[in-house]
Amino acid sequence: MKSILLFFAIIAFYMLTRNYKSDGYNINADVRQKFNGDLKDHEAGLLIALMAKVAKADGHVSELEAQMLSNTLTQLSSVFQNQEEVRGKLKAIYKKELEGFENTLEIAQKYLKLTKRDYRKRLSTLEYLLNLAFIDNEFTNEEQMVCEDIANALEIKKSDFENLIKKFQNFYANQYNQQVNTLENAYKVLGASKEDDMIIIKSKYKKLVRANHPDLLMGKGAEQSIIDKATVKLQEINEAYGIIKKSRA
Repeated sequence: MKSILLFFAIIAFYMLTRNYKSDGYNINADVRQKFNGDLKDHEAGLLIALMAKVAKADGHVSELEAQMLSNTLTQLSSVFQNQEEVRGKLKAIYKKELEGFENTLEIAQKYLKLTKRDYRKRLSTLEYLLNLAFIDNEFTNEEQMVCEDIANALEIKKSDFENLIKKFQNFYANQYNQQVNTLENAYKVLGASKEDDMIIIKSKYKKLVRANHPDLLMGKGAEQSIIDKATVKLQEINEAYGIIKKSRA
């Protein structure tokens, strides 16, 4: 699940930076730039600053949010010739902007100024920020307020903002339903129920492993077709037990 969400974040970043002309203060993923000015005024720095506001909105930064930030820092800095220096400066901007929200609109307005003629660019930026807000599968009122303030400052149409939120809500609802279905199937594979404690589930798991272990069946002289089926079944049993165990961690 985590890898899927971070994969979509990477795709979103690509869509944010591809085919975008640079004037020295904008992100341009097609050309490695050398930038010696203040990154706080560069699109990369402003994006990181806005990410800090969204990540901190609910009072804490989750593991997935931190991972998405790390990926973004790496991806952003890779477009510069002085990559390590830029990454360090961007990280410093992020830490600084976690301290408060009073300058959120100011940062967003600077970003608007750099992308004034590119509405799609700003809409992609907002989508990226919403990706960050939703990535821990919880979109709080505080996160929505911060994202809405940023959207207004970026002059994003209300209908576009609402459509993006619906898009993420539907995506994560589907992910949740798939996860629930997977868990229900895991219980069925083990012949267990969600009311069983882990001692009972582990006992059923071990019994099924013994009954379907290829080596044991081979030792009993079972036909190869039976052994092949048992090998597949054993994999299902192991995966089911892992899913249930993880859900109760």
